[in-house]
Amino acid sequence: MLDRKLIRKDPDRVREGLRKKGASFDLDAFLALDERQRALIQETENLKHERNEASQEISRLKKENRDAGEILERMKRSSDRIKEIDAELKDLGARLDELALFIPNLPHDSAPYGTCPEHNVVRSSWGAVPEPFDGILPHWEIGEKLGIIDLGAGSSLSGRGFVVLRGDGARLSRALVNFMIDLHREQGYEEVSVPYLVNRECMVGTAQLPKLAEDMYLSEKDDLFLVPTAEVPLTNMYRGAVLDGARLPVKLTAYSPCFRREAGSYGQDTKGLVRVHQFDKVEMVKLSFPETSYEELESLTRDATAVLEALEIPHRVIELCTMDMSFGAAKCYDLETFAPAMGRWLEVSSCSNFEDFQARRANIRFKRRPNEKPEFVHTMNGSGLALPRVIATILELNQTPTGKVRVPRVLVPYMGGREYLEV
Repeated sequence: MLDRKLIRKDPDRVREGLRKKGASFDLDAFLALDERQRALIQETENLKHERNEASQEISRLKKENRDAGEILERMKRSSDRIKEIDAELKDLGARLDELALFIPNLPHDSAPYGTCPEHNVVRSSWGAVPEPFDGILPHWEIGEKLGIIDLGAGSSLSGRGFVVLRGDGARLSRALVNFMIDLHREQGYEEVSVPYLVNRECMVGTAQLPKLAEDMYLSEKDDLFLVPTAEVPLTNMYRGAVLDGARLPVKLTAYSPCFRREAGSYGQDTKGLVRVHQFDKVEMVKLSFPETSYEELESLTRDATAVLEALEIPHRVIELCTMDMSFGAAKCYDLETFAPAMGRWLEVSSCSNFEDFQARRANIRFKRRPNEKPEFVHTMNGSGLALPRVIATILELNQTPTGKVRVPRVLVPYMGGREYLEV
């Protein structure tokens, strides 16, 4: 969440940030409630001070055998008013805390302003996109022909948006996970195995709740959520913690299945692996000093592109414009690969800097020195990578006119020496 002091001190900056993000939050109403809260706090502090002085005056009058009835009556009125204020403050505090969770993060000044994906900026590209040969098949057709993608079984088991990978398809998925985790370990990330169900506090901490509640899968009986990304448990491992600054940056990586209802995208990208409700992903998370977080974001993005380079997949890095960024991001890069049979770019990773937005929600802080005041860390995350679209890209990019699909060389050892997927 945003720093409440920033909202009070520089509301125009917040308004501009909300405008750039396309957010409709009523900041004036929020500030009015905040002002009312501070006025009530000041009033109750004054009343308590007066009550303390009156208590001393009553003691003096009693010692002098003088009547203190008027002061006692005034104290009673003050106590009654304090109780009224405390009740109103409790209600105001809850309302302000709830409203604060709906204020998006402000975009960094360097983020390009824009209102739609067409305003995103291509920052770099790697590799040449090949021309598709005649008869090239989209990934779902070549996958079914090879017997490695079973869309019918996924739909029969769980409904639209679920997929079964079989044989070499399942093996390719496992090979990609193992390769990515091994590479990220070499890049200095600690490998972590995380739960796939998390509590409500974790989802609030990384800003999936309350804004994105409709996209989440909830086990109501236990009030636990299936993770939409390993970012949630990885970041929340430090919820409520005060870290030793000497430990920063913290670098974590984890594999997890990810679960998203995609409630707002009904009917979009329904074929194949492009948009599914359950998918595998390897995630990277960083916690850093505030002053180095943008350097860490750049290095995290390079760590993600290193996966694509090793897989020999042409790709580009897109800087998202302000209205295409996520609710919590201050700056974001998307990594996209080209699927030649589909004739389109596919997002396979998002690398974001949240600055202290998540850290304030999850109360993750650090101390530069043992006796110094705690500060909020900056958090970053990036996919390294999301598997369905990577698999889709491999099946289309490495497809041959003979119907075989070449296995990326770096994956051959993970595939037991298999160099091609074939019938």
